[in-house]
Amino acid sequence: MATGRFFREVELPQQKAQEDGAVFPAVLYPNHSADSTAVELCDFKEAIRAHKPWLNSLLQKSGAILFRGFPVTSPSDFNDVVQAFGYPEDFYAGARVFRVKVVDRVYTSNEAPPEKGIPFHHEMAYLFFFCEEEPQAGGETPIVLSHIIYEKMKERHPEFVAQLEEQGLTYTKVTNEEDDPSSIIGNGWKSTYNTDDKNVAEERAAKLGAKIEWIGNCAKVKTGPLPAVRIEKESGRKTWFNSLAVSYSGPASKKFCSGDTSVELGNGEPVADHAVEDYLKILEEECVAIPWKKGDVLLINNLMVLHGRRPLLKPPRRILASLCK
Repeated sequence: MATGRFFREVELPQQKAQEDGAVFPAVLYPNHSADSTAVELCDFKEAIRAHKPWLNSLLQKSGAILFRGFPVTSPSDFNDVVQAFGYPEDFYAGARVFRVKVVDRVYTSNEAPPEKGIPFHHEMAYLFFFCEEEPQAGGETPIVLSHIIYEKMKERHPEFVAQLEEQGLTYTKVTNEEDDPSSIIGNGWKSTYNTDDKNVAEERAAKLGAKIEWIGNCAKVKTGPLPAVRIEKESGRKTWFNSLAVSYSGPASKKFCSGDTSVELGNGEPVADHAVEDYLKILEEECVAIPWKKGDVLLINNLMVLHGRRPLLKPPRRILASLCK
């Protein structure tokens, strides 16, 4: 039975306190017991629907919520939980990563080899993760508050941040025809734009603000300039919202091989390498990486929070995802 006391907030050692008194992320257990056998899935779904305003408020305050100890054991269960929140599903073209549909609104999180880490990035408005198989070691999904990153970078590299706010960033990726499952951003241009016609690919890229230059059968896709800093609507805070960590590949290179990525300021000037290298260190200093437990559901406000993936040290690991808006 879902009541006002259905959820119990708990503290984990990895959480970080925020200046406003919130903790990041919020962690909720069933109030009945830490043992999920005391709660049924239908109770969990009913509680989500009944307390959605409170959950949305908590998500806005904390940026992310980890649900632990609830009876979510399968992809279908996870899909039911996502549906209970009522967020519309988000479909998007131009995706860099390769995902496989599991059931309805549930997909694999990333088909790249699990021993490879994934840099911090944003995706949709809301992003759900579900741990079907917990890793024995490694494989965490680190998360970090974007406004904290902005504030730290503004403090340490004010000139670089001013450039980003004024110029934005332009991203370039060279991609082959077919998918490369060994890459964390391995979608080929055919699957990215859902066509094998180069002219159609150009048209669809243009609708996403990108331009394609063909190098044989490879597509050199340039996107931007795009804003690198955004204002979070609810709080009015400036947030670090860009794909710098994913696209930066060191000092400017003239290589044009499939899988190559690069990033530059919106005016075509190179980014400051020392500032980007410090930024990558700040991400690690400020992030939270809670080890996965089987049955965990992590809900992220992806407009407020960056996320990544730590390399898997000891399998198995199976994390599923659902993207919403």
